[in-house]
Amino acid sequence: MAQNQRPKSLLDSLGEEIIRILTPVSICMLLVVLLVSILNSSSSLYVTSSIATIAYSETGSDSSWDKFIGALLNSLVFVAVVTVATFILVLFFYLKCSKFLKIYMGFSSFVVLGFMGGEIALFLIEEFSVPVDCITFLVLLFNFAVIGVLAVFMSKMPIIVTQGYLVLIGMLVAYWFTLLPEWTTWVLLVAMALYDLAAVLLPVGPLRLLVELAMSRDEDIPALVYEARPVTHHDSASRPVQTRIWRERQNARLDSEDSSSLNSDLNSTVSIVQSSHNGARIARVEEGQVSQRDAELSAPLIDHRMDAQDGMSTESLMLEGMGLGSSGAIKLGLGDFIFYSVLVGRAAMYDFMTVYACYLAIVAGLGITLMLLALYQKALPALPVSIALGVLFYFLTRFLLEVFIVQCSLNLLMF
Repeated sequence: MAQNQRPKSLLDSLGEEIIRILTPVSICMLLVVLLVSILNSSSSLYVTSSIATIAYSETGSDSSWDKFIGALLNSLVFVAVVTVATFILVLFFYLKCSKFLKIYMGFSSFVVLGFMGGEIALFLIEEFSVPVDCITFLVLLFNFAVIGVLAVFMSKMPIIVTQGYLVLIGMLVAYWFTLLPEWTTWVLLVAMALYDLAAVLLPVGPLRLLVELAMSRDEDIPALVYEARPVTHHDSASRPVQTRIWRERQNARLDSEDSSSLNSDLNSTVSIVQSSHNGARIARVEEGQVSQRDAELSAPLIDHRMDAQDGMSTESLMLEGMGLGSSGAIKLGLGDFIFYSVLVGRAAMYDFMTVYACYLAIVAGLGITLMLLALYQKALPALPVSIALGVLFYFLTRFLLEVFIVQCSLNLLMF
């Protein structure tokens, strides 16, 4: 009975995977809603000047049509800048300038944590009248930013610290986006969802090119990407099947390729042949045997002998792009965190009923996207479904609430 039981499929464990990525997204959105609720009154006079408002500055005296056209121009400029920047990132990654990209990403993270985080901290200190001197504040802020950069870009940090700083970076950037004019914010959200759709699905999309290039080289994408913790499932024989293996272990196994000694534990014979044409290493594994390095480089990690017995196809678990990457862990770009949080942060400026409706819409969209990822087994954008549902629920909730308020007011006047 136990031998005939099939191991869990990807859809069987999808609920656990959704929770693992939904938790940090929810925390990021909650933090942005809290910041907007606390600082909205004190920072409402603060006017942000950025690329998102370079083409048009919204004023209260403008008509709705002028605001829409201006917001559309701002969004087109912002998407154009993001597109050019992403193609430049692909070019540098193609030229193997990974070290430069890491330095640039580290500097960007330091700016976000140090300057944006510092200004928000000043808002909070002023709001709650926290007694702190300038020197202590600067020392704490500098250490906070430096540790954040090290946590995000150094693999030896505990994963919980890395994940926490990624959520904080997303929260800080999202809060600053909520300070944009209202019309620009909503048009920008829709424009970024459409950009995400094109950048991932089109053959010449920059994000698709970046993912394919990283896959071909078996390298990590040089970007701020949230990665969930590894998950371990157990089959009927109590043999663990890892769904993620750390990149460091992969590199360690690759470094030992030159050794042609026998692996007595797996009883496999591997011979390394040096090609005279291109210097490539060719590993030949005898029939019915699997080397430990080859087993660990498969993603997710599947026992090939068990796989042969149960007839389970490992191709069904080989997913790339948003969701499950080649390492088997769920990965979600930090930009998705940011724009999800911008949507609920903007909703928090209206009322908390609208926040709740937008949150449920985003969660539903994220779940739909992960289910589509599991079914179609191809890279999928994370923004379009969630943003579409979130924007729809926002305006429906506002409209229904306004109708309800007007109806209640009329009823009170009648009586």
